[in-house]
Amino acid sequence: MTNEPRTLSDLPIGLTTTGERQEHDALGAIAVPADRYWGAQTQRSLVHFSIGTDRMPQELCRAYGIVKKAAALVNLADGRLPRWKADAIIRAADEVADGRLDDHFPLFVWQTGSGTQTNMNANEVIANRAIQLLGGMPGAQQPVHPNDDVNMGQSSNDTFPTAMHVATLRAVDERLSPELDALAGVIEERSARWSDVVKIGRTHLQDAVPLTVGQEWSGWAHQIRDAAGGVQAARGGVLELAAGGTAVGTGLNAPAGFGPAIAARIAELTGAGFVTAPNKFAALGGLDAMVRMSAALRGVAVVLMKIANDMRWLGSGPRCGLAELRLPANEPGSSIMPGKVNPTQCEALVMICTQVFGNDAAVAFAGSQGQFELNVMRPVVIANVLHAIRILADGCRSFRRYSVEGTELNRERIRHYVEGSVMLVTALSPVIGYDRASAIAHDAMAHDVSLRDAALRSGAVDAETFDRLVRPIDMVGSGVAGA
Repeated sequence: MTNEPRTLSDLPIGLTTTGERQEHDALGAIAVPADRYWGAQTQRSLVHFSIGTDRMPQELCRAYGIVKKAAALVNLADGRLPRWKADAIIRAADEVADGRLDDHFPLFVWQTGSGTQTNMNANEVIANRAIQLLGGMPGAQQPVHPNDDVNMGQSSNDTFPTAMHVATLRAVDERLSPELDALAGVIEERSARWSDVVKIGRTHLQDAVPLTVGQEWSGWAHQIRDAAGGVQAARGGVLELAAGGTAVGTGLNAPAGFGPAIAARIAELTGAGFVTAPNKFAALGGLDAMVRMSAALRGVAVVLMKIANDMRWLGSGPRCGLAELRLPANEPGSSIMPGKVNPTQCEALVMICTQVFGNDAAVAFAGSQGQFELNVMRPVVIANVLHAIRILADGCRSFRRYSVEGTELNRERIRHYVEGSVMLVTALSPVIGYDRASAIAHDAMAHDVSLRDAALRSGAVDAETFDRLVRPIDMVGSGVAGA
């Protein structure tokens, strides 16, 4: 009966039945909400793993739609699925991938470490929706079976890491990388705009020799570009897919060539360069590609925290701080101090980066827990990696829009710092020697006089020599990026 051709109907998404229906699996029958597409194994997971509020990321569930569609296409092409059944599975998988069935993926992150319940959640939802499209009764497991048909040639052990990689790559390419590029671009524009504004440098939180504002900002932009390059480098491992390895990497129950074929289909569906993993034992037993991606995300967070902290320090004040930058006033900063405005976007970004550091620590530890043929820490890894990508991307966008793009210079304060700096004495060192230059600097600080006055009264240089040598504009090198 299950192999008798059925006609695919164009039915809208949704089950109008109320109450409960009986679904079954290898452990027997269990009641499932009648208006949900999931089945017995999903329901058991909801009962046994109702832990916290952390749900399996939607990006991962949608990626499963792509994986299941690709598998159906391969099985159809090789004659293992009849056209009518494959079409129904593909239609349902498309709806999963498009996010139209998000409400039917309720599982918590904290479940079996292989992600079996989430794989079965996808199998059950796709099967029941396909059954509905073919005029059958959801829950009957025919004419489409969640294991025999939707999961054909697959295991949770190879499909879950495959979906992890698909979800991660899409999140990087569609969310994070564009936001990093946009943030770097705005900073580069400001760098060019302020390339001729000389400011005092600071090292060890102390005054140093001059540079330009443009040079300082060019350093920030380059750091972002470099960190984004690290994310791109980590993509290579994520492009390798575990599908085809089935349970332990041997490919048992998957037909010959299934791994390369499904990887090619996923590449076709996503437009990304996915390939089959060259060693399925490594792909199942480890999480190395995800660990490297997480480390690259941590690298982005390191850079963003540096920039956010620099900006909030340079914007400190407005009268009793450095106050070189005027950050946008987005909202009142205090419930008790009228008129106070805080660097809130910088603070939010610092907190995001702090969270990403924690996410990466969890991923690194989870990655070390690949016992024998399977790493069973996959749900916590994908939850943390996708969370890191999401908040970094959103944080970059918010920081760019509401802080960087509206930041202006306090040119008078910048000029005041340059004119009052003692470290300009460095320009005298090649002429009068380090020791005499040092004595001039200490005298200027001890007696609170200008560097010029201290230099002239030392007798080491005359006024003409001092004015010729100590010119801040000549001390900053030849270009935005420095000499």
